[in-house]
Amino acid sequence: MSRFDHKPFLKTLPGRPGVYRMYAEDGEILYVGKAKNLKSRVSSYFRQTAQEAKTMALVARIANIETTITASETEALLLEQSLIKEHKPPYNIDFKDDKSYPYIYLSSEDEYPRLAFHRGAQKKSGRYFGPFPSAYSVRDSLNILQKVFRVRQCEDTFFRNRSRPCLQYQIKRCSGPCCGLVSAEEYGDDVEHAVMFLEGRSRAVLEDYANQMDEASQRLDFEKAARYRDQIAHLQRIQEQQHVLGSSGDIDVIAAVANAGGVCVLVMMIRGGRLLGNKTYFPRVRIEESAGDILAAFIPRFYLTDSGGREIPKEIIVNDRIQDKAVIAAALSDHSGRKVSISDNVRGQRSRWVSLATTNAEQNLGSHLSSRNNQFQRFEALQEALGLPDTPERLECFDISHSAGEATVASCVVFDQNGPLKSDYRRFNIDGITPGDDYAAMTQALTRRYTRLKKGEGRLPDVLFIDGGKGQLNQAEQVMEELQITGVMLVGVAKGPGRKAGLESLILQEGSELKLPPDSPALHLIQHIRDESHRFAITAHRNRRGKKRTESALDGIDGVGPKRRRALLRHFGGSKHVEAASAEDLAKVEGISRKLAEHIYATLHHG
Repeated sequence: MSRFDHKPFLKTLPGRPGVYRMYAEDGEILYVGKAKNLKSRVSSYFRQTAQEAKTMALVARIANIETTITASETEALLLEQSLIKEHKPPYNIDFKDDKSYPYIYLSSEDEYPRLAFHRGAQKKSGRYFGPFPSAYSVRDSLNILQKVFRVRQCEDTFFRNRSRPCLQYQIKRCSGPCCGLVSAEEYGDDVEHAVMFLEGRSRAVLEDYANQMDEASQRLDFEKAARYRDQIAHLQRIQEQQHVLGSSGDIDVIAAVANAGGVCVLVMMIRGGRLLGNKTYFPRVRIEESAGDILAAFIPRFYLTDSGGREIPKEIIVNDRIQDKAVIAAALSDHSGRKVSISDNVRGQRSRWVSLATTNAEQNLGSHLSSRNNQFQRFEALQEALGLPDTPERLECFDISHSAGEATVASCVVFDQNGPLKSDYRRFNIDGITPGDDYAAMTQALTRRYTRLKKGEGRLPDVLFIDGGKGQLNQAEQVMEELQITGVMLVGVAKGPGRKAGLESLILQEGSELKLPPDSPALHLIQHIRDESHRFAITAHRNRRGKKRTESALDGIDGVGPKRRRALLRHFGGSKHVEAASAEDLAKVEGISRKLAEHIYATLHHG
């Protein structure tokens, strides 16, 4: 390939703002950049001193350069982002953009409105709150709303067909409008306060509840006053946990970190002063070296080329200085129709947020680099295989184990992007069902697990795997509907012919089956979590069965402690002989009175 003759070309360039495009010999666009001064910026690539290896690699491939003059540097930035989006040049920063962001939907036109998770086109009439950084942040907010305001989240078909209140009412997560247990006026008051909370006016909600609590107390309606008191306490705890700044803070905190292995950019979203959560990106960079350079390339790509409803906040706080800060802020202001500021030197709470975002970005980059050749790639493959909008962060899998119905145990294992999260494993001893009824066992385990999670005792998974076919999956779907849990994808893992690994079928919620190739990283991840749940269930079952078989019939009888139990077993030579003994014989044992002997006999023979 002949080297690009840059000297005559540079002489023709003007000292005006514009965009330049660098082409390879085959016509591929290698890089798109913008400049305040085209002549100065493009010339910098061909200086012989202080060139980075990455820049030298780009320059070595250049066969042609084209430029477009613009009226301003801001216009050049907008054109640059448009061209990057269209051509996806290999030397420009690249990150996976999900294009679709989750919202909270309120069916405000219904007599009894519902709150729900929403992603995609906003075609339904009602209100949409968001966007949120992730599905987890939406589910977390919905859980808070249920706990504090008790606004229903069930589907309309479920709501219309109720003759008695569901479990949500029993655990105080819904006020029971389906069965007329709350007036339309009182329910509307709850909806209004939920909206105020979503709009960031939580302090106003607290004031309203305090006033209503006082009024209820004066009317001697202490039950209602106690409810307002509990709601105030819930909201105050939530504010403490979410580092509330005030009622007007709409901020994105963006931290970039880089090392020899890769780059991580973390976006932390604060709306109405409430921390909604964060989202992590691992962009591919070819030119940028410093955190400031990465931020300068990332921020325009993140906000200006999105078509999925990403909101531009009033303030963006970054963890490093950006050379083109004023230009980027002006472009964002033009795009959003309101003034947007970019801050890189903040104090107080904002400084703590920057520190938190940077620390999380560093940790996420370390985890990503240590596992990206194995575990993270498997999660990305799973996202693609199941058609998920985001790379899943948390997986759970349930399995049932028993011996002919004896000592039934259910296991729940948890994986995150670092692999098995054993601290979150749970096992459930199953009782009160027909021995061998795996469906009933699965229903009991799932209900116990996710009722606790609905009460705030843990985090919901992105994907829930059920070891079994359509029947087991149906049980899971019914439990999720009863608990009104949304945003969790359910997948059944059915064993293949001869139970051979690699021949499994995935049963999806709509009833379709998916078969992945045996060498699929996604299938390997599913096999791993399924096998781990199976191992954990078998271990728990064996422990329970062993314990049960070593238990004596004397266990649990009032008045028979370890000393008297040993005396009885030694005297009669075993628990079977103790059970066959009469009350008179039992009374002959040292330490056993006549009254206690009769009690032991009655317990053993009459339950």
